[in-house]
Amino acid sequence: MTAAPPKIRRALMLVNPNARRGSEAVDPIANRLRFLGLDVLVEKFDSPDELAADIARRRHEVDLVVVCGGDGTMNAAAPAIIETGLPMGVIPMGTANDLARTLHIPESFIKAADIIAAGHTRKIDVGLVNKRPFFNVASVGLSAELAHKLDKGVKRRWGKLGYAMTALKIASTAHPFSAEIISSSGTSRVKTLQVAVGNGRYYGGGTVVEADAKIDDGTLDLYSLEARDVWQLVAMLGAFRRGTHGTWREVRTEKCTEFDLRTPEPMDVNVDGDIVTKTPAHFEIRPKAITVFVPEHHAQTE
Repeated sequence: MTAAPPKIRRALMLVNPNARRGSEAVDPIANRLRFLGLDVLVEKFDSPDELAADIARRRHEVDLVVVCGGDGTMNAAAPAIIETGLPMGVIPMGTANDLARTLHIPESFIKAADIIAAGHTRKIDVGLVNKRPFFNVASVGLSAELAHKLDKGVKRRWGKLGYAMTALKIASTAHPFSAEIISSSGTSRVKTLQVAVGNGRYYGGGTVVEADAKIDDGTLDLYSLEARDVWQLVAMLGAFRRGTHGTWREVRTEKCTEFDLRTPEPMDVNVDGDIVTKTPAHFEIRPKAITVFVPEHHAQTE
């Protein structure tokens, strides 16, 4: 008996042409995926709503979705990926690319495409803030100010250096705000420069959410930065990069599956660089909600 030919996987490749490296990517990635045996349908999108609609519209025509863009683009795809159950490939084209870093996906377009074609997968958690999904971190305070003031031209031209330049300006004039943090352990009333809730391992271009944080551990990691002034924050920068900031008495940390954050006046919530909602904010975890393509040695083990 003659064996049936292997089924050709159909991939919907979605490209954000406004991403930092978007314009150079379409042909090399699509050609590489086709060379490796995938049938690729390429679509460009201009808005997050368009991205989700494309996935929903093509759900019965494809076997997987390849999302090309930065962390904001990945978050925009998440609702449709959850709804359709299609596995997601990540091609990092943004400035920070923290989801890709968490998943051990290199910034090389060709290497990232090779990982997708190899077909090894892992189920990962998705965080929700007021029902809006996020992969990395949702926060209130300094990072929301950064999201407001980071000029897109600076971001495209300078990348991570642009983040750092703008962050220094914001930190130099920062003032603590009052907040209530509510979790299973009770209510804490704090004066803080920032409250951040992490789902993945990395955020802000490689800063570690918490030393043992994983994107499939079924929990969220919260920290509240209760430093008195910016000079204390400068002293803590190394600890934040390593994820050991919880050892400082000025940093409150907690691991939980659900949090609420309340402030006297509504404050913006920054989700991986985009302002998507305001306080009061309810944070929750959706365990193993999405299947992603990862390198073989980081794939799901039974």
